[in-house]
Amino acid sequence: MTSRIPVSGAGFRPYEVIVGRGLLGSLGAEIAPFARGRTAVVTDETVAALHGPSALAALEAAGVRARLLTAPPGESSKSFGELERVLDRLAAFGLDRTDLLIALGGGVVGDLAGLAAALYMRGIDFVQVPTTLLAQVDSSVGGKTAIDTPRGKNLVGAFHQPRLVVADIDLLATLPGRQVRSGWAEVLKHGLICDAPFFDWLAGEGAAGASGDPAALERAVVRSVEIKSAVVGEDEREAGRRALLNLGHTFGHALEAELGFDETRLTHGEAVALGCVLAFRYSAAEGHCPPGDAERVAGAVAAAGLPTRLAEVGSFDADALLKRMAGDKKAEGGRLTLVLARGVGEAFVQKGVDREGVGAFLRKEGAA
Repeated sequence: MTSRIPVSGAGFRPYEVIVGRGLLGSLGAEIAPFARGRTAVVTDETVAALHGPSALAALEAAGVRARLLTAPPGESSKSFGELERVLDRLAAFGLDRTDLLIALGGGVVGDLAGLAAALYMRGIDFVQVPTTLLAQVDSSVGGKTAIDTPRGKNLVGAFHQPRLVVADIDLLATLPGRQVRSGWAEVLKHGLICDAPFFDWLAGEGAAGASGDPAALERAVVRSVEIKSAVVGEDEREAGRRALLNLGHTFGHALEAELGFDETRLTHGEAVALGCVLAFRYSAAEGHCPPGDAERVAGAVAAAGLPTRLAEVGSFDADALLKRMAGDKKAEGGRLTLVLARGVGEAFVQKGVDREGVGAFLRKEGAA
């Protein structure tokens, strides 16, 4: 069954997120109403081999003229060099302001292509076709686009909402198990921030989704998109409630940066999963939430095959992690801003968090 989830807000044009199975074959028909001229499909080399021919065939069948542009797979493509290359190729293709860009891939492709669309001729339309679970439930919805710099993740970017998001559950069947589990971390996060019954389902019957069950995955994607849609519609630019979607990310991004954004050692989803566990443990240590809730979160994360302890992913220095966390986009005046919790489904933003207290916590968690 196909679901169409509206995303709307005061500051941007409304669009839909389509979730279902077998959707790639209808991609051309879905975009034909607004694909008026040339279309560039940005993807990575891995996805191009798996889904590029089907995507181009679907576009051609609907009379959409499209060309494929590939980038190397992996986080390293979220760079100034690769962004420049994409923009140059768009110009070489002859795209103008009435043309369209399609991001076919995971979060890296979506971020890179989305930022290129935001910058090219001061902004052209783009469509997200996420091929990973993480991208379907998180990065493809909401208009955040960015590249990394040596000083941090997602430090250079823009808000640029897509024209449409097409989330085909069937595309997830080609993912390695580790990538499915990584995406599951973001699904769990959505339950943790504002929907305790959803989290209960994810930790129980719905846990089959972490192992790739299509029915559980579809339900998880639909509910996650509904949650994110509501948050984005209320707060597009993260001035308030949208910051809750960063649960686990301040800890997680610091871990990723310390490991050089090496996804062979720690994927983004794994970092978010461990970050959520740390956020709940810190919340419990500060008296914000019951210790039992922190234990429940760690149990659900572990059951999904995701890390719950620092030692599982590497050796870390507490001061180095704190320095990374202080460079987070949400930090203010050298003091930390963390998304914490009063319980499962009750996340909140805490500004002015004491660095020394967080450092002591990280040392208790095993950092040197």
